[in-house]
Amino acid sequence: MKRLLCTLFTLVIATTAFGQSRLEVSVINKNDGQVVKDLAIILENQGIGYRQIDSTNAQGKAFFGGLSTSGSYRAIAVENGSYYSLNADDIVFRSNDKKSITMALLPKETRQLEEVKVQASNAISRINTIDAEVSSELQEQDIENIPIEGRTVSNSLHRLPNVTKSTGFYSEAPKVTINGANSLYTSYLIDGMDNNERFLGGPRFRIPIGFSKNITVLANNYSAEYGQTSNGLFNVTTKSGSNKISGETYYNVRPGSVIDASSPFNQTDLSGNAVDDGFQRHQFGLGVGGPIKKDKTFFYLNAEQTIGIKDNLLNVPELGVNTTVQGRNNYSLLSGKIDHNWSGNFRSSLRLHKGFVSIDRQGGGLNGGVTFPEAANEQSRNSFTAALRNVYNGSGFTSETNYQYATFNWIFTKPNTTGVPSVNVLDPQGQTIAKLGESFGNFDILQTIHQVQQKFTFYRGKHTIKAGLDFIGSIHNDTRGGNAKGFYRVQLNQQQLNNLRSQNLGRDLSYRDIPSGVQVLSNTIELHPNTFSGSQSIYSAYIEDLYSVNNQLNLTFGLRYDYDNLSKAGADQGDFNNISPRFNLNYRLNDKSSFRAGYGLFYGRIPYTIYSDAVAGSSNAPDFKEQLRLLRQQGFLPSDTNIDRITSNGNASATETNVAYLQGSTSKDFANSDGYAFSNQKTILNPNGLDNPYSHHFTLGYQRQLREDVLFYVDLIHKRGFNKFRLADVNTPSPYEVNDPNAGPSDVRSQRVADATRRVPIRYDNQGNPFALSNGDTLRNIARRVTMTQSKGESRYWAANFNLLKSKGSSSYSYRISYTISSLRNNTEDINFEAEDANDFSDEWGPSINDRRHVLSAVGTYYPIDNLGITLTSLIQSGQPVNRIPDATQFGGTTDLNGDGSSRAVQYTGKTDRAPGATRNDKRLPWSYTFDMSLQYRISIFGNNALQLRADVFNVLNTTNYSGYTSNATVSNQIQVGLIDQDQFVYRNAAPPRQFQFSLSYKF
Repeated sequence: MKRLLCTLFTLVIATTAFGQSRLEVSVINKNDGQVVKDLAIILENQGIGYRQIDSTNAQGKAFFGGLSTSGSYRAIAVENGSYYSLNADDIVFRSNDKKSITMALLPKETRQLEEVKVQASNAISRINTIDAEVSSELQEQDIENIPIEGRTVSNSLHRLPNVTKSTGFYSEAPKVTINGANSLYTSYLIDGMDNNERFLGGPRFRIPIGFSKNITVLANNYSAEYGQTSNGLFNVTTKSGSNKISGETYYNVRPGSVIDASSPFNQTDLSGNAVDDGFQRHQFGLGVGGPIKKDKTFFYLNAEQTIGIKDNLLNVPELGVNTTVQGRNNYSLLSGKIDHNWSGNFRSSLRLHKGFVSIDRQGGGLNGGVTFPEAANEQSRNSFTAALRNVYNGSGFTSETNYQYATFNWIFTKPNTTGVPSVNVLDPQGQTIAKLGESFGNFDILQTIHQVQQKFTFYRGKHTIKAGLDFIGSIHNDTRGGNAKGFYRVQLNQQQLNNLRSQNLGRDLSYRDIPSGVQVLSNTIELHPNTFSGSQSIYSAYIEDLYSVNNQLNLTFGLRYDYDNLSKAGADQGDFNNISPRFNLNYRLNDKSSFRAGYGLFYGRIPYTIYSDAVAGSSNAPDFKEQLRLLRQQGFLPSDTNIDRITSNGNASATETNVAYLQGSTSKDFANSDGYAFSNQKTILNPNGLDNPYSHHFTLGYQRQLREDVLFYVDLIHKRGFNKFRLADVNTPSPYEVNDPNAGPSDVRSQRVADATRRVPIRYDNQGNPFALSNGDTLRNIARRVTMTQSKGESRYWAANFNLLKSKGSSSYSYRISYTISSLRNNTEDINFEAEDANDFSDEWGPSINDRRHVLSAVGTYYPIDNLGITLTSLIQSGQPVNRIPDATQFGGTTDLNGDGSSRAVQYTGKTDRAPGATRNDKRLPWSYTFDMSLQYRISIFGNNALQLRADVFNVLNTTNYSGYTSNATVSNQIQVGLIDQDQFVYRNAAPPRQFQFSLSYKF
């Protein structure tokens, strides 16, 4: 820690850097539209003691760079002998922001003072006259008004255009998607710096509402400064202190079932895990900011605690157990920031975050379960971030140097009991009645991340040139595997069961209480409970020129380059050709409207899990390597494939049956073994390497300032995505499709028949044990399926987005209305997506899992009296796609119709055979309609301080929505069985019913 603090202090002293938020002020004559030259413009921010003066150039423009995101600014056009003065107030910036305003001045030849006042009120336009970036944002007042469940940033993002709630691929997956793309491929930033969990994706630190000043989505055609995503990104700008002490302390509660409406479906907590109706949430926190030294040094501190209380039912009638097991989720989020002005031109900022997140899996189940507290576990997601920013404004340039150190420790399974076997207990009828001992399996991900940024902005006449370098390096230690002490499956006889029940052990039942003479069905031992270490390094560089052709036309030319070392995979070199040109134009039609157009090429990063999964799932067993040599010999792997480079000593297990209870083998007994068992699947690194995914972005847009407080804009968007990730089976069987809707059991290809057609055929001996042959030698430690990641998928996205925004201004109401019509089609969804049959991805083209056709979102706030605000939001969406899978009852109990051994009926993005005659995602769920409301009332006390009472009501009309909400793919309604019509859907889940949230806060 001392070394880290020394490093941070050295960087503060030695570097000259600065945040690149900047403002362009255009000044025109209100009467004739001509530019106003040589007019003094003052920009001031009294909250931090900032004041600068610039004069308009020959194009009537003045520029201010390196601006702080703290507080709000005022731009003043200074009165002279020809023009009246005009002010533009409440100009606020997000990190790395670029804003433009147009000030239409009234010449002094206008004689009537009353006319001056009327015209001045409508003389400022804040449309984007700089570029063609498709973005939108929630300002601090928006965040304050809208109903947000659990004060969590991620629960506010779907209010932004081009953003919708997503169906994820595991419980903790990000909650929203940009443009319908996989939510894991979105980039998350805090103050323009990385905040991505770099194993799978999603935000690393769960930044709370109390530390958020601005939330921005960049959806399309953004600056070359941003990369590592081929889709879009979210950027949260944090709060800063000012010359005035201010802050908030609060208590927030969701009482739960005592007031919420009931639902037959389970709901989810803030982590995305299922909870029952008895769930409660309590939150409290404190945020405070102010000066350490006036006009020089400022601080902001924020601490928030969330406690979720949930009940499970442990219900085992065979053992006389029926009891409630209570669990808790805890989220402790600590944030701090110090801003220091070394001089008028040099500023530094140090930002710290510490997050403790624990998710209890206390045993039992939502509706009854057999996991006893001894076998319970918790999930933890703990993070630390230290980010240093330094900004220097020189003569004609701005420099910014940033460094960030971060860690993320994701322990997916943290057992309550460690160092003991795992035990599944069956009753005499073969039904599981108890899970005891240690939670089975490890999945612990530890990341250490370093980021270094150097950015420059140069101002040269008509040119504003940005250039920068960026490096992100992450070190990973991934511990995986089953239980090295053994996983016992045991079956009690009736006498043993009776004796165990008579002991009345209840919830305290332990694996030690199982009689030693119990029948052991099997014991599975993890042979390699390994920690797989590796690293990812991404090197980036960019340059961009904003060329102001004249007062009306801006052209932007950008070029970016990225290299990701994970692209090497199993090849001898990586993907070095990731050059991204970007271009856009912005033409100001008049002082109230502009036309925009742009094109850009955007590359994404490679999720580290692709490398880690390939390593952990591989094997160095001689038989498996010989199987790969046979595939190479037949041309199914490149002729120059280095077998040792694409394989590794991954997890492996062995199973024994003739063993006494707790007397079986452990991993130490197999120290030199690679395992004996035939595997259904093993993994390899792609010997061709991986290409980084990329997308072409096309944009056309129009903006119109209808009034000073009303803005309308429309964006037309098209994206063409390539090199999307997917899984291919190198040892696939021959193609076999069942397309006849009237097919039956006789049309199913058995696994043995399919195995015989594999590229390296799988045979069976007289005992039914699988093997392969190589020049007469028998290979047993091989894999039925040999999978590797490909980067060959594609996607197509079209959208038109219409927006109407009204700020409150001097009126009593404000609103934001957004309508999007869109289409997203692809032939892969996720890194684990596989083709239905024989790697035929041409047959997988269909609507994306998160495709929407229509989304109408509206947020309106009304202030009927002083201190009372009423906000109503609506979200109306067309239904999400439905994938139809086979009905196992019609095919002899299987959904694996082609026999390839990889059908997963509950995994939407994994390999799933479709119902015969169906195409992928060819049905739609019903539309969804959700209305939320918040009421806030402020009671002024002690001067400007106030007590605020607030009530949030979610799903006011208690509508049952089977679509359009954040859900886990494993329980999604988007999986339906058989050739069904829309009125025959079987619903497994629904959006939350009407729920209430109350808060009391003190603002000072």
